[in-house]
Amino acid sequence: MTTLLVEDRVQELGPWFHDLELHGVHTAPNHPLGNFLHDLWLQVESAFPADMTGKTVLDIGCNAGFYSLRLHARGARVTGIDHSEHYLRQARFAAEVLEADIEYRQLDVYDVEQLGRSFDYVLFMGVLYHLRYPLLALDRVASIVRKRLVFQSMLRGVPGTIPIQPDYPIGEQAIFEHPRFPAMYFVEQSYAGDSTNWWVPNQAAMEAMLRSAGLRIDAHPAPEVYFCSPRVA
Repeated sequence: MTTLLVEDRVQELGPWFHDLELHGVHTAPNHPLGNFLHDLWLQVESAFPADMTGKTVLDIGCNAGFYSLRLHARGARVTGIDHSEHYLRQARFAAEVLEADIEYRQLDVYDVEQLGRSFDYVLFMGVLYHLRYPLLALDRVASIVRKRLVFQSMLRGVPGTIPIQPDYPIGEQAIFEHPRFPAMYFVEQSYAGDSTNWWVPNQAAMEAMLRSAGLRIDAHPAPEVYFCSPRVA
């Protein structure tokens, strides 16, 4: 495919949220968040082996496929899902240009069990705070992780955690006022100009939610990033 054809199709398929480079053509060269995808990739890259031949990957909320393409380049068999057909059209076009054999499906995170299989590696990044039912989604995602979950979510509130007792009497109120008690903020209308931002946890809540979904936190390489594995009962 010629550069001119790629440029035309990129314009036709816009607007793009992922800035991909397709044979020298950038899909979102003036992204308001700058190089955020590349910066986040540097935070999570160590979660994956250099050679992923034979390994399976699920990219949840894949958008135009930035991470799917990176992992496909390492030899993984990648499936990407997104609820948006607009982004999936972009992802399929990028895969075509780069000759990457990636399966893309229109599917909500709540329905991942419909895929009928588990995956060695699951990416669940930049999605949780867009969900009305985040813990339900996390439970269902955790059920299909075979080896590692690479997770990222926007966090707000005071960072850090405190020891939490297994139970408190009904009259206890002070613990709920502690800024590091697990809590989530509900966004009724909009945050950062985005009405799909629904629930934003603090760090303590995020870690508690991961544990409650049956996951073990193996690493916390960046403030909003966690590497997790299934917890053996």
